[in-house]
Amino acid sequence: MLTKTSQVLSDGTKISDLIYPETREVQMRVLSDPEIYQMEMEKIFGKTWVLLGHESEIPNANDFMVRDIGGDSVIVTRDKQNEIHVTLNVCPHRGMRVALTDCGNTQIHKCIYHGWAFRPNGDFIGSPVKRECMHGTMLPESELGLKKARSVLYGGLIFATWNIEGPSFDDFLGDAKWYYDILFQRTDKGMEVLGPPQRFMVNANWKTAGEQSAADGFHTLTLHRWLGEVGNYAKKGGAETDDDEPDLTPEMYGVEVSSPHGHALRCIDLARKIRRLTGLEPDDLSVQEKLNALPPAGMTKEMVDQLAGNLSEDQLKVLTSMPPQVGGMFPNILFGFVYIPQPDGSVVGSMTLHTYIPRGPNQLEFCNWIFAEKDAPEELREKMLKQTIQLFGTSGMVEQDDSDTWPHMTLSAKGAMGRHMTLKYQAVYETGKPEGWPGPGIVNEGFTKDDTQWHWWLYWNELMNAE
Repeated sequence: MLTKTSQVLSDGTKISDLIYPETREVQMRVLSDPEIYQMEMEKIFGKTWVLLGHESEIPNANDFMVRDIGGDSVIVTRDKQNEIHVTLNVCPHRGMRVALTDCGNTQIHKCIYHGWAFRPNGDFIGSPVKRECMHGTMLPESELGLKKARSVLYGGLIFATWNIEGPSFDDFLGDAKWYYDILFQRTDKGMEVLGPPQRFMVNANWKTAGEQSAADGFHTLTLHRWLGEVGNYAKKGGAETDDDEPDLTPEMYGVEVSSPHGHALRCIDLARKIRRLTGLEPDDLSVQEKLNALPPAGMTKEMVDQLAGNLSEDQLKVLTSMPPQVGGMFPNILFGFVYIPQPDGSVVGSMTLHTYIPRGPNQLEFCNWIFAEKDAPEELREKMLKQTIQLFGTSGMVEQDDSDTWPHMTLSAKGAMGRHMTLKYQAVYETGKPEGWPGPGIVNEGFTKDDTQWHWWLYWNELMNAE
């Protein structure tokens, strides 16, 4: 349990005074203040579990890749015992970075400055001219290794934290894990990356993207309204009218799951898709019949038998009615397991993860992984890769929209007046979970609202004010 305090900025402003619980507002100063940013590196990225990549990026013994936990560069390695390790990419001798390339394979990580050498697990090996003992004798060699983070594998995803004595990864996910398992723990062999992640820089505060990843569905109707023009969506006026503008509104209905830890999921109704593909009412079909008609995003009909061995009956019920398709993990992850409509009326699944890595108060690095199930046939993998890049890649049509808004929000937060304006999360659910909904968490049904993003900010506030 976190102990709450009242953190105060140098001008006397309390962090807690920037959040207005009664009216669900957040002062925009949080999107540009350098002092707040530095506190976030300690209190959020120094304490929570952070996604670094996927184990299929380092498949062989002694493979490594360099990633980031907040503002800290880390080395992610696989040793000869097939164990994954995460260590601070800072030589404990004079502070030089040890690994200077994005990835590679080596048995020994050697600092170019004074030659201190380390094993893939971070343990100290020695320094040059051994007889002279240039690392001294004041500290035992066991204390001269690279600083080690706590790490865990989840569905092949690599997470790490500096909070060695803090909550377990399962505790951090909480009730949301029940839903994430539907995405990341559904098949026998699991998923793998389709190449290295795409990366690009955006001149924006990381939270502009982070809070949007907490299942902001409403912006799809406006910022991404072109999706209705290229996708196979119904017309606003129906088939019998002259109003041929596509209608994305039905896609905004479903179930949204919030978490006290800021995680969020949008579970979107599959009934329209199944009805269009089969000509039958989904309620008249069994779970297996619905899976065969519309396999989960990224799977084929031949793969669906694996689901029963990895998921519960209740999870299968959600998977075939309102599966989680978009959402996020606190603090800076967005996932998308979506169906991309095809010209012939069929669909192709997309499996993608984004992280928004802080690069200063006014800059973030956008990192995008594209995945496929290891059992997926090559033809499907090629379609998924191509179409996911076109939509969600660094030059993707969706991400061009999103990454245009974040810099404007960051600039607005710098103005003498703008920094005192507020972000508003006042569209509130009043429905609760649908009857018979089997999943846990803070669950609401209906048209998308602001609850998931508001819970993201509540957890941000909790961490920023924790001892």
